[in-house]
Amino acid sequence: MYPRLLEIPLGGDITITIYSYGFMVAVAILFASWLTGRELDRLQKEGRFGTIRVPARGKPGKGPKTTTVRPSDLMGTITIIAAVMGVVGSKLFHILENFGRFMQDPFGMIFSTGGLTFYGGLICAGLSIAWYAHRKGIHVPTLADAIAPSLMIAYGIGRIGCHLAGDGDWGIVSNMALKPSWLPTWLWAETYPNNILQVTLPQPGVYPTSIYEFLASVLLFAVLWSLRRHPYKAGWLFMVYLALNGLERLLIEQIRVNNTFDVFGLIVTQAEVIATVLLLIGIVGAVILTRKRTASRGQGRTPAVQAS
Repeated sequence: MYPRLLEIPLGGDITITIYSYGFMVAVAILFASWLTGRELDRLQKEGRFGTIRVPARGKPGKGPKTTTVRPSDLMGTITIIAAVMGVVGSKLFHILENFGRFMQDPFGMIFSTGGLTFYGGLICAGLSIAWYAHRKGIHVPTLADAIAPSLMIAYGIGRIGCHLAGDGDWGIVSNMALKPSWLPTWLWAETYPNNILQVTLPQPGVYPTSIYEFLASVLLFAVLWSLRRHPYKAGWLFMVYLALNGLERLLIEQIRVNNTFDVFGLIVTQAEVIATVLLLIGIVGAVILTRKRTASRGQGRTPAVQAS
């Protein structure tokens, strides 16, 4: 494993370390931002967005007071919101999932480079982006459709970072008796040598669930990308994303190591509970929105707000 991609000595005891997990998360965010920007431009050409008017920059009293921008022009700020609130939400949900450990060492858990829960980041970043988009006059359901494929592939790219770092997002001990003869051993059992947690895993190794999730994300991204020109109501594709995401996570949790809780007599993980909720919301939402949208140009309002 390669938890540290690069170490740059600056003299003395100061060294800048580039971690594989952080690097892959950055790649995932930037790629998702670029891909979403492309989708926003396509949707605007189809008339799915109204114009967004913002104050024109320049000397006061000179020239026009407002100008128009494309929704994709706001992707810089949306990306920053996604990155910041994603980390905050991921850390918060990790703390809630490991509250006992948090009480023993709160500062250590808060400021550690690990300990991030995907669903916490998805929920907090998603709500924050929806609030920002609404303020800027971007039609939130249509924006959600544009983001859906990007979210799926970004999740997979992030899981490659988990695999390289060996950060504990692995499976239970592999059952070698069930391994298909044609499947390479590294796809069935991995010991994660030199992992960032510095733990020794039992032989023959554990299921490399991060690789499985990467492969599943690529497949589901292809499905969402092929459906992005759907004729249904705005928000339908995002509901399909929620359903697919929830289903994928429910399946992988069956062979993945995670903290468990007793919920009304059922032993479940935090991810299983959230995934079940997302799956149900996605199915119900997709059914409700499976109606042909009416042809209209410029969904949303056109406020005069400050772009940032």
